[in-house]
Amino acid sequence: MSRFFFHHSHIYNEMNIKNYINGEFVNPVKNQWIDNYNPSIGEVYGQIPNSTEEDIELAYEAANKAFSSWSKTTLDERSSILSKIAQLIKDKLDFLAEAESKDNGKPLSLAKAVDIPRASSNFQFFANAITQFASEAHESVGLDAVNLTLRQPIGVVGCISPWNLPLYLFTWKIAPAIAAGNCVVAKPSEITPMTSYLLGEICNEAGLPKGVLNIVHGLGNSAGQAIVAHPKIKAISFTGGTSTGAHIARTAAPMFKKLSLELGGKNPNIIFADCDYNNMLETTVKSSFANQGQICLCGSRIFIEETIYEKFKQDFIKKVSQLKVGIPFDSETNIGALVSKPHLEKVKSYIAIAEEEKGKILFGGKEVKVDNAENGYYLQPTIIEVEDNQCRLNQEEIFGPIVTIMPFKTEEEALTLANDVSYGLSATVWTNNLKRTMKVSQQLQAGIVWINTWLMRDLRTPFGGVKNSGVGREGGFEALRFFTEPKNICIKY
Repeated sequence: MSRFFFHHSHIYNEMNIKNYINGEFVNPVKNQWIDNYNPSIGEVYGQIPNSTEEDIELAYEAANKAFSSWSKTTLDERSSILSKIAQLIKDKLDFLAEAESKDNGKPLSLAKAVDIPRASSNFQFFANAITQFASEAHESVGLDAVNLTLRQPIGVVGCISPWNLPLYLFTWKIAPAIAAGNCVVAKPSEITPMTSYLLGEICNEAGLPKGVLNIVHGLGNSAGQAIVAHPKIKAISFTGGTSTGAHIARTAAPMFKKLSLELGGKNPNIIFADCDYNNMLETTVKSSFANQGQICLCGSRIFIEETIYEKFKQDFIKKVSQLKVGIPFDSETNIGALVSKPHLEKVKSYIAIAEEEKGKILFGGKEVKVDNAENGYYLQPTIIEVEDNQCRLNQEEIFGPIVTIMPFKTEEEALTLANDVSYGLSATVWTNNLKRTMKVSQQLQAGIVWINTWLMRDLRTPFGGVKNSGVGREGGFEALRFFTEPKNICIKY
């Protein structure tokens, strides 16, 4: 297997993906397979393992065997290997971006600018962070004692990632887990398995010891469930839908596993009349429709101060109408294909209920037939004007290229509308009023608040949500804390 597919950039045209266990590529134990689709043309282009408990057990055994030596490697050694992985991802940027775009349907330009560079940054960030992650000591004055707090790796941990930012979010979990000295059993989404598969070869090339990272492909209700329910996998980091998160919590909580659950969002984008209007407009087009609206941080509920509402509505429709829906590999494309046929149908079902809920479709709402890709899963970016924040369009996560717009009169009303939803992942606020910025950002029920920007990320900051958007935080030292156990040692002298 070695480095073959990186030197033949079209080998993955008809490619069977394998599990990566103990540093080797292997078929699933039961030899069962699932079709892997190219969403931009709606066709199968390979198979992936339909892994079962038996495959998870093999991965666990490999990880458990590797743990005793990996957990004792020096920080410099771990840091050096993670840096090598980061560099190799960067070196193979074009190839990986092409694979990501083909597998997910996102524009190639987006995969090149965001997904693959960020996957590299995730490894480089934690390569550096682990060398700065310090133990603590507390001197108990007058008691002739000192307390040390050690941060030790947990053991074998499970990482389960979603389909919207496949390599980006997969590496966001794996990098801190292995940096902290754990070994990992990881399952990428069965809808977008390609780049995670390619990562296995990169890990071998970088010299990651066998068994430290094991990548098992398959469905959530079998392979994913086997990871979550495994009695010896001690921690689960999951990003995905809220209902799946609830199921994971029900399984894992009685087993007293550590849980990090990054779940859905229904994020408000609050626009005050005193904002920097042109910057706001341009960014709002991105925060609405980037990655076909398939980002948990997209601002899908747009609230606009009524004095600029009509102007915004006209300008926003005009800007959105200029977005090009097309084949991901076309450099002119702004919006690619949705990730799968079932997901396209789910998103379309929300457009169908708009009228029942007195929603007015201002733009879009229709499937798009793209030349030479007539069977691809394309949908127009869609703007719907709503009257009531309680409508399903405003309360449920759609996760597609649909936004709603609604006017507000006062700051208080904007806050009420923003918070009156079961999610609390992120929020965006557009204003140049400092007092309002402080007041509103303190009162918004969200894990992340962006003021006059969107999706600007510093990897040192905690990432996560409140309410139904999840439990725990990822990023920076928060992730390294999650993937370690603190142990207090008290020494009397």
